[in-house]
Amino acid sequence: MMKKSHALYIGGEWRDSLSKETLETRNPANQELLAEVPRGKAEDMEVAVTTARKTFESLEWQEFPVEVRGRILYDIAAKLRRDAEEIAQMETLDTGKPISQGRNDVEASARYFEYYAGMADKIFGETIPVRHDILDYTVREPVGVTAHIIPWNYPLQITSRSTAAAIATGNTVVVKPAEDTPLTALKLAELFAETELPKGVFNVVTGYGYEAGAALINHPEVNHITFTGSVQTGMAVMEAAAKNIVPVTLELGGKSPNIVFEDCDMDNTADWVVKSVVQNAGQTCSAGSRLLVQKTVKEEFLQKVKERMLAVTLGKGVDDPDLGPVLSEKQYERIEKFMQTAREEGAQFVCGGERVSVEGCKDGYYFAPTIIDNVRVDSEVAQEEIFGPVLSVFTFEDEEEAVKLGNNTQYGLVTGVWTENIGRAHRLAKRIRAGQVFINNYGAGGGVQMPFGGYKKSGFGREKGLEALRNYTVLKNVAVKM
Repeated sequence: MMKKSHALYIGGEWRDSLSKETLETRNPANQELLAEVPRGKAEDMEVAVTTARKTFESLEWQEFPVEVRGRILYDIAAKLRRDAEEIAQMETLDTGKPISQGRNDVEASARYFEYYAGMADKIFGETIPVRHDILDYTVREPVGVTAHIIPWNYPLQITSRSTAAAIATGNTVVVKPAEDTPLTALKLAELFAETELPKGVFNVVTGYGYEAGAALINHPEVNHITFTGSVQTGMAVMEAAAKNIVPVTLELGGKSPNIVFEDCDMDNTADWVVKSVVQNAGQTCSAGSRLLVQKTVKEEFLQKVKERMLAVTLGKGVDDPDLGPVLSEKQYERIEKFMQTAREEGAQFVCGGERVSVEGCKDGYYFAPTIIDNVRVDSEVAQEEIFGPVLSVFTFEDEEEAVKLGNNTQYGLVTGVWTENIGRAHRLAKRIRAGQVFINNYGAGGGVQMPFGGYKKSGFGREKGLEALRNYTVLKNVAVKM
């Protein structure tokens, strides 16, 4: 049974916030109260960061064997799998996503810890030829105290992918989960508490972004900030980091297209177009929210997509439908605002476009899978991240127009290209301004090995894969006179 009250995790101890205030987290399926967590504020974050700094500087952590560090991360992966069903249920209740997606998130999180566990003793430097009497070499050292600001849509996965890499490279971490979905970050703290990891390496402070989050990103003892979220908040994170000359890794929004050519496998492509926009109710930064389809096959292909969207099942996440609720009334109102804009601009709703009722969930915010055609390319609907199960449709004549449309937003996170022409696929992959390009697939199963990040306002820096290790290390050059 899920706990109804929780505590902050700082220095290996569970504690209330200093103010004793709490905040509520609710089940998006029906808005029922799930639990209360501490309302951490600046004074609590001060304790957490100071603890993380003291731990980082301690001989215990500085001399902690790297192979043991790796074994602990392997152990966390094993514990995630041991408690997989409990954690998946918790993630589903907290976010609203279907339970099958919650289970996938737990397995992906285990893979992050497993993957980076194997890298803990493989952080290499180089020797550099300088002169016959100089031995010159480089070493990669941990940056220090790392801050991790976690969004509400994939809390367990995103906490795992950055903290696993940070700990593998020898840093200490302070996690500030989203106030809407904090439960699995606290569960992860419980798992770390079962290990021999030095107390103070992994810390979690719950609270609001404008209180606990602001205190974390502005703290002078923080040496790196990893943030996933909106462009607006990402700008605020950059501004705070600049004051302390602190590097940041930003994974921000996306308006990702699926570019569909006439020679694609139309049934398979239609399946993936729908999956890419309804996963997690479209509340995914890499959602395939734009459909760019070649004019010669538009009507035929759009009909296939419509049939699949109409077949999508809606319901409570624990019942494992295709589509669960959006997170909250605030998120629903954001989607509805875009729908109103589309109507005012004369766009055509092929299906959906409205809130729907689910039996037994009258207070949940369920939104019908939506296709909007005849959208202006300069419309907010075409340019801004809606964060709902909403697909905007555009047509193109040839490769040149497809590339132009694909690149025609402020974002550049993910693109799908669907064609049997391998030459065309490579030409588009080269010209598309996106951090990930998928050819005849979308997401590649979310592989933890693949660097993930964006161009333009989708952010900078890369998470996942070996590339993420660079975020959490600093390069030192040593020259020895022989």
